[in-house]
Amino acid sequence: MSDADVIYKTDVLIAEDIDAYLDQHHNKSMLRFITCGSVDDGKSTLIGRLLYDSKMIFEDQLASLEADSKSMGTQGQEIDFALLVDGLAAEREQGITIDVAYRFFATEKRKFIVADTPGHEQYTRNMVTGASTADLAVILIDARQGVLTQTRRHSYLVHLLGIRNVILAVNKMDLVDYSQDRFDEIVADCTDFAKSIGMEEFMPIPISGLKGDNIVTLSDTMPWYSSSEYTGTTLINALEEAPINTARMEEAKFRMPVQWVNRPNLDFRGFSGQVASGRIHPGDAVRVLPSGKTSTVKEVVTFDGNLDEAVAGQSVTLTLNDEIDCSRGDVITLADEPVEVADQFEATIVWMTEDEMLPGRPYIMKVGTNRVSATITEPKYEVNVNTTEQLPARTLGLNTIGVCNIATDRPIPFDAYGDNPDLGGFILIDRMTNQTVGAGLIHFALRRAHNIHWQAVDVDRDAHAAQKNQQPALLWFTGLSGSGKSTIANLVEQKLHALGKHTFLLDGDNVRHGLNKDLGFTDVDRVENIRRIGEVAKLMTDAGLIVLTAFISPFIAERRMVREMMPEGEFIEIHVDTPLEVAEQRDVKGLYKKARSGELKNFTGIDSPYEAPENAEITVDTVALSAEEAADVIVARLLGS
Repeated sequence: MSDADVIYKTDVLIAEDIDAYLDQHHNKSMLRFITCGSVDDGKSTLIGRLLYDSKMIFEDQLASLEADSKSMGTQGQEIDFALLVDGLAAEREQGITIDVAYRFFATEKRKFIVADTPGHEQYTRNMVTGASTADLAVILIDARQGVLTQTRRHSYLVHLLGIRNVILAVNKMDLVDYSQDRFDEIVADCTDFAKSIGMEEFMPIPISGLKGDNIVTLSDTMPWYSSSEYTGTTLINALEEAPINTARMEEAKFRMPVQWVNRPNLDFRGFSGQVASGRIHPGDAVRVLPSGKTSTVKEVVTFDGNLDEAVAGQSVTLTLNDEIDCSRGDVITLADEPVEVADQFEATIVWMTEDEMLPGRPYIMKVGTNRVSATITEPKYEVNVNTTEQLPARTLGLNTIGVCNIATDRPIPFDAYGDNPDLGGFILIDRMTNQTVGAGLIHFALRRAHNIHWQAVDVDRDAHAAQKNQQPALLWFTGLSGSGKSTIANLVEQKLHALGKHTFLLDGDNVRHGLNKDLGFTDVDRVENIRRIGEVAKLMTDAGLIVLTAFISPFIAERRMVREMMPEGEFIEIHVDTPLEVAEQRDVKGLYKKARSGELKNFTGIDSPYEAPENAEITVDTVALSAEEAADVIVARLLGS
């Protein structure tokens, strides 16, 4: 059947039975793919050509078809290609495609969503966003330019994100006289690079987005491409025949992250979520992770009725034959095919914000339906995506990619990203701003996550506290340099000691002579400084002590991290509130003078921020109170007198 016959039959069906057409269209498979490449490789032109030559149908046009099938059926779908390309180019000029631009179109065989990702290196995060849900990638190369840095960069990212269906579209063949030699040269260069990153195969197609060569029909201008030496397929045919991830995931091991527990009445208790992979049937033996509890499936329930089978991509509610504990964030698997459970992982992280990643700072990690607190170690290395070289790094900045270890505050069920992107991919969220700051791919659980276990002891923290006849506490003094933290903390300890209390004072300067002498004053080092102090202070309170710490501790996130280490009510934040100008006038150590002259970098209050507490348990105004008076206030509040 010719293309004209297909278009005619489609137009007739639209005109005569719009419901039948819409049903036919609804049941087509959906392929998500991305276009990527260097700036001016012709992505917008190619997308315009695909939309035009495939007789694209926008979703909003489908809605209007349903309302008025007669008029749409008779008017046809002719679209001016030049107008399409001009519109896409205008979007690019206005900066719209700095984000990912999504387009919808359909052919007789399949529906498509194409993500047009920006070609600029500084928008790596946008390319990653577009690729994260893609089944296939079309990597464009300008036939005149050949393999460029961005070609290698995008090839690496595509492979990293697990996209195994790759089309190498060598564009603008009309500008190199449709040269077979030039095409072969580019394919050879790409093959060499693909091998270096572990990309097993790709499909090369010579095209001209502007002229339409080899887009929908094979072009007469490149008869050599139709020979047995090449695939001889068109771009649209390759897109129509490409496997879809959903089909692959249907044959994988069964995984369903629990979205919520559905209990509309006392007689019904179901666990709802989207099947991430595999198949499930009533009667199947299942296991809930991380608890490990087992049961069998009673029913597979949907809004439209019960199913005999649910597959990847379907949203369902499972009821079980046993009352077992299962909640949001848990993962239901087949009993003999469980996921791993761990709290420490190696992962690749793509950093997506201008504020650099701070090792040791707690972030929210969202993986599957789970939200946990996670801390990241200093990167093992940063990846130079252009060369695949592994570079040393202390942190990650905007659009950089690195391999790090991650520790979560509790064990979570997961799969390696390569096995199951839904349970191996994650995002990182800043706890203060709720902004997504990174995305990652879990490689594997660290062995120490399985080999290190908490050792129970008979003399516990309650026994230590009872022996000392006191309630352990951590008095966390925070404020600007020169605010009087150390002076007041020292006075408080003297008063508590005189009252027979068992105390220990950790002072910022003193600790940097030993435990933290390897740390500087960058944001990264400040976070690690506070993390170590928090861990030490927690151990001391476990010994039943009242611990006092005098640190600037400029960041809310790190003070909150230490608070969350402690039992409820034992972390007492004390804001030694002193205006910057007053602290600078005191300048006992001469640090402000050095900072103002540029001799001292990253000094809090001058060129590094101080985030004042929002709800400190105790605030002392050192302008209104003397150090002695402030100490009396703190002791009285602590002892409840």
